[in-house]
Amino acid sequence: MQIGPYKLSNNLMLAPMAGVTDRPFRQLCKRLGAGMAVSEMISSNSLLYGSKKTLRRANHDGESEPRSVQIAGSDPVMMAQAAKHNADNGAQIVDINMGCPAKKVCNVMAGSALLQNETRVAHILDAVVNAVDIPVTLKIRTGWDPENRNGVAIARIAEQAGIQALAVHGRTRACAYRGEAEYETIANIKKAVKIPVIANGDINSPEKARYVLEQTGADALMIGRAAQGRPWIFNAINHYLDTGHYLTEPTVSEVSAIMLDHLERLYDFYGEYIGVRMARKHISWYSKGQTGGGAFRQAVNRVDSIDQQLALTREFFERLEEATHNTSIKTNIKEAAA
Repeated sequence: MQIGPYKLSNNLMLAPMAGVTDRPFRQLCKRLGAGMAVSEMISSNSLLYGSKKTLRRANHDGESEPRSVQIAGSDPVMMAQAAKHNADNGAQIVDINMGCPAKKVCNVMAGSALLQNETRVAHILDAVVNAVDIPVTLKIRTGWDPENRNGVAIARIAEQAGIQALAVHGRTRACAYRGEAEYETIANIKKAVKIPVIANGDINSPEKARYVLEQTGADALMIGRAAQGRPWIFNAINHYLDTGHYLTEPTVSEVSAIMLDHLERLYDFYGEYIGVRMARKHISWYSKGQTGGGAFRQAVNRVDSIDQQLALTREFFERLEEATHNTSIKTNIKEAAA
């Protein structure tokens, strides 16, 4: 998989997710097998360039190449300015968001709302591509609603404009994240254009990854929600696609080590006040499905300091590890007795 001059290590990508794919999470997913990770969405509003929130979202210090920054907006001139600003500040790929289904984004005719206006799409893509000397990519949905799946038309416009890779979420804007992703439109898009096509939506296991590649013919896969609390999913999928065999799921001890390292990086990146609050969602995802997880989350979400948050988290995972160890001993005893 290649985007412009950048040859990726594999064909798995971390999807851009607001409030999730900050620098610490992007770096973690890359270490655990993602070939590329795209930043959180950054508004094209030039008034926001200097805000702390925007500067954090565009922060790529120490991140491996390629560094991809996603921008969103509805005005071609402002989008072009945003692309140039990010390129001048270290972005190596600019990604355009035409896939976000959030009401606050669509209400200002940005994100997936743009899929209703193919002329506006063409103007934005032309403006951005002509504004920068780095590759420009695009993320879309299959259409505005099930009656208007115009993903193929948008893909052709993108290719004509010089977009160098196209990611497609297998739902319309109206579908949001409900129901199951459909891959037929992605397959039709892949047949209609020559640029790389990246399939996205409901890819949550090695088997599903292979299925989506086979169904769509896509060049790469983009994984979003399935990486929350399971950033090792990239290594698992890579191994399965390469060998046909499964990697062993990480032990409680290994999950704990990954999570605690992640938390430390969040604290370092955001500082204590914001870091503790950003960490809460990740702790919730890492502990999902674990015995006693509900009570643990209620307790850990009430503390406001790094020390308290780490202490409760370490204690919870140490208890899980001990319980797992005791269960293993009992199982071995039973097997020996049999």
